[in-house]
Amino acid sequence: MISYLAPPRPHHLILASQSPRRKQLLADAGINVDQISAADIDETPEKTELPAPYALRMARQKAEVIAAHAPGQFVLAADTVVACGRRILPKAETFAQAAACLDILSGRSHRVYGGICLVLPDGQVRTTLSVSQVKFRLLSPTDKQAYLASEEWQGKAGGYAIQGLAGLYIRQISGSYSNIVGLDMHRVAGLLLAAGFLYAKAG
Repeated sequence: MISYLAPPRPHHLILASQSPRRKQLLADAGINVDQISAADIDETPEKTELPAPYALRMARQKAEVIAAHAPGQFVLAADTVVACGRRILPKAETFAQAAACLDILSGRSHRVYGGICLVLPDGQVRTTLSVSQVKFRLLSPTDKQAYLASEEWQGKAGGYAIQGLAGLYIRQISGSYSNIVGLDMHRVAGLLLAAGFLYAKAG
């Protein structure tokens, strides 16, 4: 695998996520992950918690849980939150949840909040937030039935994946596309470079 941006030796990069989308985004950018270790945390939003602080809190908790078991390494974590106004939409696990999400998103604009956290080898914690806006066209009953039947929605924040079949329904986006997929690569690069990551072939 091509390495374009790498941590300073002898450190490694651990991705605190089992998301294949995040792993692929990093790989496509030439950022090799040495280990994948998903954090098992309670992802229930706190009462009256807003989408942005929730996304940042989840990302930080995931990173800190893994970093506690891997001192001296870089740990990267992220959390993607789909929200309509102040309402946080679930990661759809059932047909009913996915159908409810589509009903909410149909014909409306919503925001995708991407919380990103990097824990450094010395324990420092750095976070950043990406916000993208997505506009769905009005979905017909046939649109909804077809998408629900695809089961692509399973485990997806807001019940859809922009890089898949749901791309057919999206009229416009504003902000980072990769954030909607699962990881704002521009912001990730900024965190990694500021933390001492190096271009593999520079110089």
